[in-house]
Amino acid sequence: MPLDEPTTPRWTLVIHGGAGSMRRDRLTAAEDQGARAGLAAALDAGEAILAADGSALDAVEAAVRVLEDDPHFNAGRGSVFTFEGTIEMDAAIMDGATRDAGAVTSVTTARNPVSLARAVMEKSPHVILSRGGADRFSLEQGLEQATPDWFATPERRRQLDELKARESGWYDVDMKYGTVGAVAVDRAGHVATATSTGGLTGKRWGRIGDTPVIGAGTYADDRACAISCTGAGEFFIRAAVAHEICARVRIGNEDPQAASAAVMAEVKALGGVGGLIHVAPDGSGGWSFTTPALYRGRSSSDGARIVAIYGDEA
Repeated sequence: MPLDEPTTPRWTLVIHGGAGSMRRDRLTAAEDQGARAGLAAALDAGEAILAADGSALDAVEAAVRVLEDDPHFNAGRGSVFTFEGTIEMDAAIMDGATRDAGAVTSVTTARNPVSLARAVMEKSPHVILSRGGADRFSLEQGLEQATPDWFATPERRRQLDELKARESGWYDVDMKYGTVGAVAVDRAGHVATATSTGGLTGKRWGRIGDTPVIGAGTYADDRACAISCTGAGEFFIRAAVAHEICARVRIGNEDPQAASAAVMAEVKALGGVGGLIHVAPDGSGGWSFTTPALYRGRSSSDGARIVAIYGDEA
């Protein structure tokens, strides 16, 4: 009997462009098509690296950079405005092989905040840098810079004006405009995650959500899985969502999908909504969300590929 051929380790990439109240009757055809095209382009960028035996870390950074440059999503170009009319961005990245991590908060000049977060991880002794210090570090590292006009879009300005005109609420409690993120496992079995966001429309007082908080919105551990979150950040911080899922997988031997659903149920019980994506060293990967929609995509070395938005899609 011939010996079985050795199997090639599989790679998987999962991305998201934010969870929220998007419905077919609320998105125009152009918005729907534009978002799907952006998600497909992000998958293309990450796939190219993973298919060439590149690292999961490189793949998630590449995928998120594409989403940051796409004004359909609330990260990088297309970030939402603060109450004062400025744009302040957060990002994080984490390597599951080493548990090295880097994050930035309230940055204003780095064209791709996810790459700045990676520079913090690899070029500084710190995990999180904020505001003016993070902007200065970006310049010192020679990262590409952009002016406020690059990040700002007329639609985001309109959303701020609409929010300020309402009598109830002082920020976007509907969570319509999301966050972007990517998780991946490479052929070596290493996982990684990256998340980037412009935050909430109308946010005030230097508000920071879960995205740059390692263990809340972003976490990766080769012993468990990699997670990237989107949603009502205050609740994701309180529940330590990303780390909680990884702990349930690593210690409780739970399936990542089941662990994700259980922790998202806890977030919902606290009063929060949102979603997340996950991937494990065995190549499995998917998502869990409690909102009507999640901009999302998945591809793997077996040729399977999906881009979706609404909750009733596969």
